[in-house]
Amino acid sequence: MDYSNIELPMGIPPVRAATSIAFTEGPAVDAEGKVYFSDIINNRIMVMATDGSHSVFREPARRTNGQTFDPTGRLYHCEGAEFGSGGGRRVTRTDFKKKTYEVVTQQFEGKRYNSPNDICTDANGTVYFTDPCYWKPARLQMELDHESVYRIDLDGTVTRILSQPDIERPNGIAVSQDGTKLYLVDSRSVPGGNRKIWQFDLDTSGTPSNQKLLWDFAPGRGADGMRLAADGNLYLAAGVNNPRGPHETSDVPAGIYILSPDGTLLGRIPIPEDVITNLAFGGPDGKTLYVTAGKNLYQTRVQVAGQVAYPTWKAN
Repeated sequence: MDYSNIELPMGIPPVRAATSIAFTEGPAVDAEGKVYFSDIINNRIMVMATDGSHSVFREPARRTNGQTFDPTGRLYHCEGAEFGSGGGRRVTRTDFKKKTYEVVTQQFEGKRYNSPNDICTDANGTVYFTDPCYWKPARLQMELDHESVYRIDLDGTVTRILSQPDIERPNGIAVSQDGTKLYLVDSRSVPGGNRKIWQFDLDTSGTPSNQKLLWDFAPGRGADGMRLAADGNLYLAAGVNNPRGPHETSDVPAGIYILSPDGTLLGRIPIPEDVITNLAFGGPDGKTLYVTAGKNLYQTRVQVAGQVAYPTWKAN
């Protein structure tokens, strides 16, 4: 019997999620192969060991969202302001060698950040992060009148490098390890809002120019997090299987979308769960892809290693 053609009985609407018990985000892989990832709803950072076991790394985690390792193995955290109280609204850093946890930046021009979301670093250690505000209750607490992208230089100086009207609402971010290209997810979750992937050239100071549209996921759900592979292709966590409102459609099913540097869509790795959020490369050869989605951390194998500042295969 073919069950796929059986329809809902008359008058019964499609099933939708009533609540969420976890919201995984921000995967980052260390030199030993351990995967650190956020559970924003439960306000904690989890860590999965190489044997597959997992434990709590930090709780409370001040609503940590995106994370990344820098070239020296320090773990950066975007402490946001979503899914409950207690958000840090700042960027922090864990130094495993020194056993320290410190604030990197928590204000810009005397005002607290909105909700730091995603973060990346190039091979020299220059850091880039996004500061949107998606959660409606958090928007009532905004001190800044913009949602922007920032650069943190090696001396700790913070510079705003992108903002409105050039972008609407910045989310995922990636930078090439040679520091010449910046990629940005611009996703505003309202009807007609951006669902775009931008590419920028970076000069030697890390200032972006030559804004180029690589892809537009509209009217479906756009991308969230993204990472670069060693061949320059962009891996994007995008789409949704069950639209959550009038601002998105099911035109873009959940998955990892592979986009070339010239904006050609090369393929999709299906992910069987809403809502897909982010990804990271790891494993002994850098070809294991870890994906956060809903309450799960997924993994799969790809043909090309990731382009990251602190590769897990460096220590092997």
